[in-house]
Amino acid sequence: MNIYAETNFVLELTFEQEQCSDCEQILSLCEAGQAKLIMPAYSLAEPHEKLTRQSRNRRELQQLLNAELSQLSRTASYASRIQSIQDIASLLVQSNEEERSRFIQCRQRIVEVGEIIALTAEILSGAAEFETRYDLAPQDALVYASVISHLQNFRPQQACFLNRNSKDFDSPDIVEELNQLNCRMIPRFDHGYDFLKTIL
Repeated sequence: MNIYAETNFVLELTFEQEQCSDCEQILSLCEAGQAKLIMPAYSLAEPHEKLTRQSRNRRELQQLLNAELSQLSRTASYASRIQSIQDIASLLVQSNEEERSRFIQCRQRIVEVGEIIALTAEILSGAAEFETRYDLAPQDALVYASVISHLQNFRPQQACFLNRNSKDFDSPDIVEELNQLNCRMIPRFDHGYDFLKTIL
């Protein structure tokens, strides 16, 4: 069973979001050799950009908070109430470090157990076509073109495409195109894990 996953799979694990435990179970299945995880290279690069942008925003917020707290601490009636806000400022920095560490660990696990679909000229051309045909955002078109290219080249007997982008990928035309390549589109990771449990 080929399991195709996209950027949100990595984000769920990195940021410990709602479907994180399902993604962890799916990754564990692949590490146990029960299924094969396949991911576009772009989906491992995109989270890094999000982490960098988020880290920069949090640092700026922390600096603003520290400046305001410094002013407030000069007022005697506020001094005793500032500690909880200082804890928030510290959490902003700590969360950046923890999320970056989880991303590095997650990326390493995926690279070790999975197959990464290289970003080729063929995929870039396909992405441009899918942007127009299915009205996909450029990022989603790159992911979808990567999945379609791999499916066409390797023709697995059974596959699924797990994602959290149902508003984009869960269209009748995309579902049909994937079905023709023996790939089932599943727009939630928890539903994907339930599906995998029934067939593995």
